[in-house]
Amino acid sequence: MSHVPHELAEEFPDHVDRLHDLKVGNAHFAKLADEYHTINREIHRIESGVEPGTDERTTVLRKQRLELKDEIAAMIFETAR
Repeated sequence: MSHVPHELAEEFPDHVDRLHDLKVGNAHFAKLADEYHTINREIHRIESGVEPGTDERTTVLRKQRLELKDEIAAMIFETAR
């Protein structure tokens, strides 16, 4: 499979260990990370032309991805203190 941009490890390269720890130890974080991954993959499929998608759908998905990323970032930096 081709490289998928915006994976969480790329978005937070200095916090890869923290991402792993949270994903393993926090069910809510794991759910958020899974949702982010699912949405990110769908965006990538649309942008790559593998899956059809309207501009409106892509915009909605990007907003959802950003909201999830913000919540994930808050959890990473909250627990990193």
